[in-house]
Amino acid sequence: MFDRQKKGDRAVLVLPHSRGEGDAARRAAEFAELVVSAGAEVLGTVAARVEDPNPRYYIGSGKADEVAEAVRALDADVVLVDHLLTPVQERNLEKLLNVRVVDRAGLILDIFAQRARSHEGKLEVELAQLKHLATRLVRGWTHLDTQRGGAIGNRGPGETQLETDRRLLGERVKMLTRRLQKVQTQRGQQRRSRLRNTVPRVALVGYTNAGKSTLFNALTSGGVYVADQLFATLDPTVRKLEDLSCGPAVLADTVGFIRELPHDLVAAFRATLAEARDADLLLHVSDAADDERERLHGIVDNVLEEIDAGDVPQLHVMNKIDLIEAGPSRADAPAAHAAPRIDRDADGRPVRVWLSAATGAGLDLLRQALGELLGGERLQGALQLPLSAGRLHARLRAAGAICGETVDEHGWQLRIDAPRSVIAPLSGGDATEMQLLRGLLAPAEQTG
Repeated sequence: MFDRQKKGDRAVLVLPHSRGEGDAARRAAEFAELVVSAGAEVLGTVAARVEDPNPRYYIGSGKADEVAEAVRALDADVVLVDHLLTPVQERNLEKLLNVRVVDRAGLILDIFAQRARSHEGKLEVELAQLKHLATRLVRGWTHLDTQRGGAIGNRGPGETQLETDRRLLGERVKMLTRRLQKVQTQRGQQRRSRLRNTVPRVALVGYTNAGKSTLFNALTSGGVYVADQLFATLDPTVRKLEDLSCGPAVLADTVGFIRELPHDLVAAFRATLAEARDADLLLHVSDAADDERERLHGIVDNVLEEIDAGDVPQLHVMNKIDLIEAGPSRADAPAAHAAPRIDRDADGRPVRVWLSAATGAGLDLLRQALGELLGGERLQGALQLPLSAGRLHARLRAAGAICGETVDEHGWQLRIDAPRSVIAPLSGGDATEMQLLRGLLAPAEQTG
């Protein structure tokens, strides 16, 4: 067998596509960016039209032979396939090509493994990698079907090496899951602390390479690493956001999304992506100069649904308008789109801000929109509760809605500062508790 320990960075890319696939060229360019982000050198590419996937290789056998010829001619040591392969397909391709074969999921996992810096991020990546590896243990190791027992010094329970490896891998997965749950608990406590400080939470989300980290640095001087590559930043960064009309807020930069993000990776990164799920507002950052931005919006929204963040309010940020000004005119992007502005809905609420994080144009409009949205959604005022309302008091405290309180024989005198969406459901339908909260909720209802 081939040497699996050799570090492969000379790659041949296999780019499957189907007839009528309109975004094949963009998909190929994106996959090439992924490969460069992983640190590999692209020696050549082989396009393969796939209408009915071959169960043996995914691509057709003739095309597989073409890939094998390219590997030999270019002296490549890894083949990267822009599609999810079954373990059998991956193993069969490796036997035919005599080099390592990595599918799209494996490539993304490798990039995440390189970029993870925090303890939590490293745990999440390793957990996702092990789950991905669990179905691929037989790949490339012919010695794993060797049965223990029989010879002196070799007798044992009769367990195959493959079964042993699977058992050890399962134990490692359980251990990582326990450690990750502990870290998630600690991160949850930090989030509750921010809630108790009644600071609005805003999270940046968007397709990878849309300019989220550049925008984050422009708004907060956060010093987040920025590069023109996919998944330039992985671990979430949280900074204070000031100069808003509603007062300070907390801004979190999260990992960028991408099409066909491995399911195991999304599941493992729920803790990291919880910054988006627990936010009061999402800043959905898009590349305004991208012709396919609307389709990419759908990809991001699908991932948000998967992590239970689909219901969080969004403000769309159309970034990189300076590239629209510099580029050729397009029918769907008139000159007005290149000027910083706020788009509003029928009720006058901001729904979209056009700006350039790189030049700073429009950042003041984004701060204005954030002030309107966060200020309008928060309830601030005094609330008096009798001692008999202990359950409501406990709910308010658990929700982080209390920013100050005193207590005497008549009850609690509270100072409330929290999103209206948090306060409104706390009565739980109880008539008495609804009456106590009505005075706090009524001003917000009157002002819209």
